[in-house]
Amino acid sequence: MIRTPLRPLARILDARQKGENPDAIERENIRLRHEEMRDRARRRAEGRLLVLGLAFFCAFSVIGARMGHLAASEPAEPRASAAGAAIIAQRADIVDRRGRVLATNLDTYSLYAQPPQMIEPARAARELAQIFPDLNESDLLEDFTGKRKFLWIKKKLSPEQKQAVHDIGEPGLLFGPREMRLYPNGKLAAHILGGASFGREGVHAAEVIGVAGIEKQYDELLRDAARGGQPLELSLDLSVQAAAERVLHGGMRLMNAKGAAAVLMDVHTGEVISLVSLPDFDPNDRPRAPTEGNPSDSPLFNRAVQGVYELGSTFKIFAVAQAMELGLINPSTVIDTKGPLRWGKHRIRDFRNYGPELSATKVIVKSSNIGTARIAQMIGEERQQDFLRSIGMFEPTPLEIVEAAGGRPLLPPNWSELSTMTVSYGHGMSATPLHLAAGYAAIANGGMYVAPTVIKQDRPQYGPRVLSPDVAEASRQMLRKVVTEGTASFGDVPGYAVAGKTGTADKPKERGGGYYEDKVIATFASMFPAHDPKYVLVVTLDEPVETSGDEPRRTAGWTAVPVAAEMIRRVAPLLGLWPEIEPGNLADITLTSSE
Repeated sequence: MIRTPLRPLARILDARQKGENPDAIERENIRLRHEEMRDRARRRAEGRLLVLGLAFFCAFSVIGARMGHLAASEPAEPRASAAGAAIIAQRADIVDRRGRVLATNLDTYSLYAQPPQMIEPARAARELAQIFPDLNESDLLEDFTGKRKFLWIKKKLSPEQKQAVHDIGEPGLLFGPREMRLYPNGKLAAHILGGASFGREGVHAAEVIGVAGIEKQYDELLRDAARGGQPLELSLDLSVQAAAERVLHGGMRLMNAKGAAAVLMDVHTGEVISLVSLPDFDPNDRPRAPTEGNPSDSPLFNRAVQGVYELGSTFKIFAVAQAMELGLINPSTVIDTKGPLRWGKHRIRDFRNYGPELSATKVIVKSSNIGTARIAQMIGEERQQDFLRSIGMFEPTPLEIVEAAGGRPLLPPNWSELSTMTVSYGHGMSATPLHLAAGYAAIANGGMYVAPTVIKQDRPQYGPRVLSPDVAEASRQMLRKVVTEGTASFGDVPGYAVAGKTGTADKPKERGGGYYEDKVIATFASMFPAHDPKYVLVVTLDEPVETSGDEPRRTAGWTAVPVAAEMIRRVAPLLGLWPEIEPGNLADITLTSSE
């Protein structure tokens, strides 16, 4: 900066020549310099005041905007400032194989109370009891007038209930946002879906966790935010599941059964298209697990996956198929069926006298216990165990629901030759209907084991080969004759060639050992279409009794088979299978002339 001298020499000399006082020049320069300094200080101060004013304006704008936002929002309980783990409420949808929703989320509210802020606790208790009939007015009043400062009243509210509580006008009744799990189809596929409930809860959020079924099995995956809300796609078909449940429910009532189960499975992919267990429940209002009595009496019990039963004569095809695979017999091999078959003090008898001998095919068609036991003797204990192990009969099925681990087959404690004979016709060994479906799928698809799954697959999921294609084909032909000539004649569905095997097993007593004389487990394991099977269907009825005749009938041919046939008739078109209609006989018209 260039400073102007206070006594410039040129002006001083000029002033002296003119006789003027040179000090006046110095005083004038001092005055001008001071004025310039004042102007510069004023500009600096004005700039600082402008910046400070802008800062105050921005601060008051932010405060005003925040106050407006708070005034327009719902009153909420202040959150604690202490750090804690965030509650993740979002949960992915579950859909069927066609993308239809099986489980989704619904925004709702919870209701809680802060008694110190309540003005009229007696009126609030009275009106809440009117809105929620399950609440007790006296208990609410005791809580509102006691020493408690916070209590939950309802974890989930409908919009109508929320409005009714709001109309009470009690400042001590407050709402918290919630996300609840909703099953829009009610009881449909309840045992597969399982259900969900609240885990960790706060005033402003609640953690939704799976408590059973697929919800618990894939709990972490469904809550994984990294998936971006991508739904979990199941192998179930909603339309087929609805039809199967309707038919099985009607069949269970018609046959006076205590319970029922049905499994429909793709024989190439292992996909479970439908799985039904009755009685069932609504996962939107899941009942509590029983603390006493028989667990199988609870609607939560999954008979298709947890129900371990002796499945009777449905096992016979496994013995015959294995013997053919080992080259011990062929379909026309004659088997000694003279009875009873004695082993020590034990006797093996047939339901009827089928004569002194039958072909291997007739052993299956007539369902001869003696013939099957003879074939099992040819196979031997170790080879029988190896085969049953290869089709998954020694371990729980790998189905992706938590209950599947409880369906472990019950094996003979000492696998003797007698055990080999009785197991061959389904006695002395217990398995689930799902195990049976997987075993029949290996016969249906040409001899490859496939593991059951409830997750949608896009290609076949073949496991190890357990039978040759020729043996599998011969076994299917035998099973087809069971329907056309044998014990499953009610299973023939026009347009759909059904093959299968019946099984009627006496029901064991819960205590004391032994079997009931008038209670059975009736099962029909089938596949369709028989010439090129696409699906396996297993239907099991617990304690069925068919009473249309003079005497009660409990065998599978009279109980489980008609139910399975009706189910196939209903679901086959839904599965895209066209019926094969044979042309009718033409009228007897004779062509006499071409003119």
